Amino acid sequence: MNAATQPELLRALPYARRYARALTGAQKAGDSLVAAALSTPLPDLPPRLALYAAVALAAPAAVADEGPSAVQRHLLLLTALEDLDVGDAASVLDIPREEAERELDAGRNALRAVNATDILVIEDEPVIALDLKRLVEACGHRVVGIASSEAQAVRLAQNRQPGLILADINLGRGGDGSVAVARIQQAMSVPVIFVTAYPERLLTAEGVEPAFVISKPFEPLALAIATYQAVMRGRAPAV
Repeated sequence: MNAATQPELLRALPYARRYARALTGAQKAGDSLVAAALSTPLPDLPPRLALYAAVALAAPAAVADEGPSAVQRHLLLLTALEDLDVGDAASVLDIPREEAERELDAGRNALRAVNATDILVIEDEPVIALDLKRLVEACGHRVVGIASSEAQAVRLAQNRQPGLILADINLGRGGDGSVAVARIQQAMSVPVIFVTAYPERLLTAEGVEPAFVISKPFEPLALAIATYQAVMRGRAPAV
Protein backbone atom coordinates (compact mmCIF):
# COMPACT_ATOMS: atom_id res chain seq x y z
CA MET A 1 0.00 0.00 0.00
CA ASN A 2 1.38 3.41 -0.96
CA ALA A 3 1.89 5.90 1.86
CA ALA A 4 2.16 8.98 -0.38
CA THR A 5 0.46 12.08 0.97
CA GLN A 6 -2.20 13.98 -0.94
CA PRO A 7 0.09 16.99 -1.60
CA GLU A 8 2.75 14.65 -3.01
CA LEU A 9 0.24 13.02 -5.34
CA LEU A 10 -1.13 16.38 -6.46
CA ARG A 11 2.37 17.56 -7.38
CA ALA A 12 2.89 14.39 -9.43
CA LEU A 13 -0.54 14.45 -11.07
CA PRO A 14 0.27 16.73 -14.07
CA TYR A 15 3.02 14.34 -15.16
CA ALA A 16 0.73 11.32 -14.90
CA ARG A 17 -1.86 13.19 -16.96
CA ARG A 18 0.72 14.01 -19.64
CA TYR A 19 1.80 10.36 -19.77
CA ALA A 20 -1.80 9.13 -20.02
CA ARG A 21 -2.63 11.55 -22.80
CA ALA A 22 0.44 10.57 -24.77
CA LEU A 23 -0.66 6.95 -24.45
CA THR A 24 -4.25 7.56 -25.56
CA GLY A 25 -3.87 10.56 -27.87
CA ALA A 26 -6.58 12.75 -26.35
CA GLN A 27 -7.29 14.87 -23.29
CA LYS A 28 -10.57 13.14 -22.40
CA ALA A 29 -9.29 9.60 -22.89
CA GLY A 30 -6.08 10.34 -20.99
CA ASP A 31 -7.89 11.90 -18.04
CA SER A 32 -10.30 8.96 -17.94
CA LEU A 33 -7.29 6.66 -17.76
CA VAL A 34 -5.87 8.66 -14.84
CA ALA A 35 -9.23 8.55 -13.07
CA ALA A 36 -9.30 4.77 -13.48
CA ALA A 37 -5.74 4.56 -12.14
CA LEU A 38 -6.61 6.63 -9.06
CA SER A 39 -9.55 4.38 -8.26
CA THR A 40 -7.17 1.49 -7.50
CA PRO A 41 -4.56 1.09 -4.74
CA LEU A 42 -1.25 2.62 -5.77
CA PRO A 43 1.89 0.44 -5.75
CA ASP A 44 4.56 1.05 -3.13
CA LEU A 45 6.73 3.41 -5.19
CA PRO A 46 7.59 7.12 -4.96
CA PRO A 47 4.46 9.20 -5.74
CA ARG A 48 5.29 10.09 -9.34
CA LEU A 49 6.38 6.56 -10.22
CA ALA A 50 3.35 5.12 -8.42
CA LEU A 51 0.99 7.21 -10.55
CA TYR A 52 2.80 6.21 -13.73
CA ALA A 53 2.55 2.55 -12.70
CA ALA A 54 -1.18 2.83 -12.00
CA VAL A 55 -1.77 4.50 -15.38
CA ALA A 56 0.26 1.83 -17.18
CA LEU A 57 -1.67 -0.92 -15.42
CA ALA A 58 -5.02 0.68 -16.28
CA ALA A 59 -4.10 1.17 -19.96
CA PRO A 60 -5.62 -1.35 -22.42
CA ALA A 61 -3.25 -4.23 -23.14
CA ALA A 62 -2.48 -4.99 -26.79
CA VAL A 63 0.21 -6.53 -28.97
CA ALA A 64 1.56 -4.61 -31.96
CA ASP A 65 2.06 -6.20 -35.35
CA GLU A 66 4.25 -3.28 -36.49
CA GLY A 67 5.99 -0.35 -34.88
CA PRO A 68 6.84 -0.35 -31.14
CA SER A 69 4.96 -2.89 -29.02
CA ALA A 70 2.78 -1.79 -26.10
CA VAL A 71 5.60 -2.37 -23.60
CA GLN A 72 8.08 -0.58 -25.86
CA ARG A 73 5.76 2.41 -26.18
CA HIS A 74 5.41 2.61 -22.40
CA LEU A 75 9.18 2.51 -21.99
CA LEU A 76 9.80 5.05 -24.73
CA LEU A 77 7.29 7.47 -23.24
CA LEU A 78 8.55 6.99 -19.69
CA THR A 79 12.19 7.52 -20.59
CA ALA A 80 11.94 10.04 -23.44
CA LEU A 81 8.84 12.08 -22.58
CA GLU A 82 8.78 11.72 -18.79
CA ASP A 83 12.58 11.69 -18.45
CA LEU A 84 12.86 8.62 -16.21
CA ASP A 85 15.99 6.52 -16.19
CA VAL A 86 15.70 2.92 -17.35
CA GLY A 87 15.70 1.56 -13.80
CA ASP A 88 12.75 3.70 -12.73
CA ALA A 89 10.86 2.91 -15.93
CA ALA A 90 11.41 -0.81 -15.27
CA SER A 91 10.05 -0.34 -11.73
CA VAL A 92 6.97 1.40 -13.09
CA LEU A 93 6.24 -1.52 -15.42
CA ASP A 94 7.35 -4.11 -12.86
CA ILE A 95 9.85 -5.76 -15.20
CA PRO A 96 13.58 -6.49 -14.79
CA ARG A 97 15.95 -3.71 -15.80
CA GLU A 98 17.68 -5.97 -18.34
CA GLU A 99 14.37 -6.66 -20.05
CA ALA A 100 13.56 -2.94 -20.09
CA GLU A 101 16.89 -2.17 -21.74
CA ARG A 102 16.29 -4.80 -24.45
CA GLU A 103 12.77 -3.56 -25.12
CA LEU A 104 13.93 0.05 -25.28
CA ASP A 105 16.51 -0.78 -27.92
CA ALA A 106 13.90 -2.67 -29.92
CA GLY A 107 11.42 0.19 -29.54
CA ARG A 108 13.91 2.76 -30.81
CA ASN A 109 14.58 0.61 -33.87
CA ALA A 110 10.84 0.19 -34.47
CA LEU A 111 10.35 3.97 -34.51
CA ARG A 112 12.27 4.14 -37.76
CA ALA A 113 9.36 2.40 -39.49
CA VAL A 114 6.84 5.08 -38.50
CA ASN A 115 4.56 6.37 -41.24
CA ALA A 116 5.71 9.77 -42.51
CA THR A 117 3.44 12.80 -42.37
CA ASP A 118 3.49 16.49 -43.30
CA ILE A 119 4.35 18.74 -40.35
CA LEU A 120 3.79 22.45 -39.71
CA VAL A 121 6.19 24.01 -37.19
CA ILE A 122 4.99 27.05 -35.23
CA GLU A 123 8.04 28.63 -33.60
CA ASP A 124 9.30 32.23 -33.55
CA GLU A 125 12.96 31.45 -32.75
CA PRO A 126 14.66 30.67 -36.12
CA VAL A 127 17.39 28.48 -34.63
CA ILE A 128 14.89 26.37 -32.66
CA ALA A 129 12.58 26.14 -35.67
CA LEU A 130 15.38 24.85 -37.90
CA ASP A 131 16.45 22.39 -35.20
CA LEU A 132 12.89 21.04 -35.00
CA LYS A 133 12.81 20.77 -38.78
CA ARG A 134 16.05 18.80 -38.79
CA LEU A 135 14.87 16.46 -36.07
CA VAL A 136 11.46 15.63 -37.55
CA GLU A 137 12.95 15.12 -40.99
CA ALA A 138 15.44 12.71 -39.41
CA CYS A 139 12.37 10.79 -38.19
CA GLY A 140 11.19 10.51 -41.79
CA HIS A 141 8.58 13.28 -41.76
CA ARG A 142 8.24 16.28 -44.08
CA VAL A 143 8.14 19.88 -42.82
CA VAL A 144 5.73 21.76 -45.10
CA GLY A 145 6.06 25.14 -43.39
CA ILE A 146 7.54 27.13 -40.51
CA ALA A 147 5.38 29.88 -38.99
CA SER A 148 6.60 32.53 -36.56
CA SER A 149 3.24 34.18 -35.86
CA GLU A 150 -0.42 33.32 -35.33
CA ALA A 151 -1.49 34.75 -38.68
CA GLN A 152 1.23 32.97 -40.61
CA ALA A 153 0.44 29.68 -38.85
CA VAL A 154 -3.24 29.86 -39.76
CA ARG A 155 -2.45 30.77 -43.36
CA LEU A 156 0.11 27.97 -43.80
CA ALA A 157 -2.21 25.41 -42.20
CA GLN A 158 -4.99 26.33 -44.60
CA ASN A 159 -2.70 26.15 -47.61
CA ARG A 160 -0.59 23.10 -46.71
CA GLN A 161 -3.09 20.91 -44.78
CA PRO A 162 -0.48 19.35 -42.43
CA GLY A 163 -0.97 15.99 -40.77
CA LEU A 164 0.69 17.21 -37.55
CA ILE A 165 1.55 20.53 -35.89
CA LEU A 166 4.50 21.25 -33.61
CA ALA A 167 3.79 24.47 -31.71
CA ASP A 168 5.53 26.67 -29.19
CA ILE A 169 3.29 28.66 -26.83
CA ASN A 170 5.12 31.97 -26.64
CA LEU A 171 5.65 33.45 -30.11
CA GLY A 172 6.96 36.77 -28.82
CA ARG A 173 5.54 39.62 -30.89
CA GLY A 174 3.89 37.00 -33.11
CA GLY A 175 1.33 36.15 -30.45
CA ASP A 176 0.33 32.91 -28.78
CA GLY A 177 0.87 29.47 -30.30
CA SER A 178 -2.11 28.00 -28.47
CA VAL A 179 -4.39 30.66 -29.97
CA ALA A 180 -3.05 29.87 -33.44
CA VAL A 181 -3.72 26.18 -32.88
CA ALA A 182 -7.26 26.87 -31.67
CA ARG A 183 -7.98 28.88 -34.82
CA ILE A 184 -6.52 26.15 -37.02
CA GLN A 185 -8.53 23.42 -35.31
CA GLN A 186 -11.76 25.30 -35.96
CA ALA A 187 -11.25 24.52 -39.64
CA MET A 188 -9.53 21.13 -39.55
CA SER A 189 -8.84 18.16 -37.29
CA VAL A 190 -5.09 17.80 -36.83
CA PRO A 191 -3.01 16.44 -33.92
CA VAL A 192 -0.79 18.96 -32.15
CA ILE A 193 2.35 18.64 -30.04
CA PHE A 194 3.13 21.62 -27.83
CA VAL A 195 6.80 22.26 -27.09
CA THR A 196 7.21 24.34 -23.93
CA ALA A 197 9.59 24.96 -21.05
CA TYR A 198 6.65 24.88 -18.63
CA PRO A 199 4.49 21.80 -19.36
CA GLU A 200 2.74 21.95 -15.99
CA ARG A 201 1.14 25.25 -17.02
CA LEU A 202 -0.75 23.42 -19.77
CA LEU A 203 -1.98 20.66 -17.45
CA THR A 204 -4.08 22.49 -14.88
CA ALA A 205 -7.39 20.61 -15.36
CA GLU A 206 -8.94 23.92 -16.43
CA GLY A 207 -10.48 24.21 -19.88
CA VAL A 208 -9.25 22.53 -23.06
CA GLU A 209 -5.73 21.16 -22.76
CA PRO A 210 -3.32 19.57 -25.24
CA ALA A 211 -2.95 15.83 -25.67
CA PHE A 212 0.79 16.01 -26.36
CA VAL A 213 3.32 18.16 -24.50
CA ILE A 214 7.13 18.04 -24.77
CA SER A 215 9.35 19.84 -22.28
CA LYS A 216 12.12 22.20 -23.39
CA PRO A 217 14.94 21.38 -23.66
CA PHE A 218 14.05 18.03 -25.22
CA GLU A 219 15.94 15.01 -26.45
CA PRO A 220 15.52 13.92 -30.09
CA LEU A 221 14.01 10.62 -28.94
CA ALA A 222 11.30 12.48 -27.00
CA LEU A 223 10.28 14.25 -30.20
CA ALA A 224 10.41 11.00 -32.17
CA ILE A 225 8.11 9.09 -29.83
CA ALA A 226 5.74 12.05 -29.45
CA THR A 227 5.39 12.43 -33.21
CA TYR A 228 4.79 8.69 -33.51
CA GLN A 229 2.05 8.77 -30.86
CA ALA A 230 0.47 11.89 -32.35
CA VAL A 231 0.46 10.55 -35.91
CA MET A 232 -1.01 7.30 -34.63
CA ARG A 233 -3.47 9.41 -32.59
CA GLY A 234 -2.43 7.39 -29.55
CA ARG A 235 -4.43 4.40 -30.73
CA ALA A 236 -3.53 1.07 -29.24
CA PRO A 237 -1.39 -1.26 -31.35
CA ALA A 238 -3.35 -3.71 -33.44
CA VAL A 239 -4.12 -7.02 -31.77
